[in-house]
Amino acid sequence: MQQRRTKDQTTPQTRRADAQRNFDRIVRAALEALKEDGPAVPLDEIARRAGVGVATVYRRFGDRDGVIKAAFETYFAEEIEPAVLAARAAEDPRRGLAEALTVAVETLPAHRSLLAAARESGAFTVEIAERFMGPLGEVLAAAQRRGLVRGDLITRDLAAIVVMTLATAHEGDRGCDDPRRYLALLLDGTRPSPEPLPAPAAFHPFTGKARTP
Repeated sequence: MQQRRTKDQTTPQTRRADAQRNFDRIVRAALEALKEDGPAVPLDEIARRAGVGVATVYRRFGDRDGVIKAAFETYFAEEIEPAVLAARAAEDPRRGLAEALTVAVETLPAHRSLLAAARESGAFTVEIAERFMGPLGEVLAAAQRRGLVRGDLITRDLAAIVVMTLATAHEGDRGCDDPRRYLALLLDGTRPSPEPLPAPAAFHPFTGKARTP
């Protein structure tokens, strides 16, 4: 009697599309759960909202910290990166830089729990911010050519300003007054100065390669 062999009819493209849909559902569920349930929301609740099993979440993200990292990167990509890209069209490049960095403060009230969870998981880093702030490099260069900002600023400094500003957020400040205050203070420090800044670390903390401006 001849045995029948069953074959997986799905193509690699279909499997990749399914994996991407699962990824997107889980990240969206994480953002929703963090907003509604707070930074301590358990992984099984995120999985339930996404309509997948916890095993799928572990397989796709490794652990809860992996989910938080992906959600934090999505926040930067959707809330902050568009303002970064728009800054390139600003007639005044210094104003363009300031407006792009201000977006981080303006979006904060809707993402307090995400930021708290990102701090706890280690996803709240300058390196992640720097990845999305890259397009500001040309705006920064334009501002430097016109003498509007310090000549020794680098793109990583702008990412650090975002991270330092967000780090001042706290539950008792529902109007985000402290982040706005400290962003203004940090932006004032970008004005041209005869005193040079100390040099940044020579090597990238993750790759070990020489850092480029």
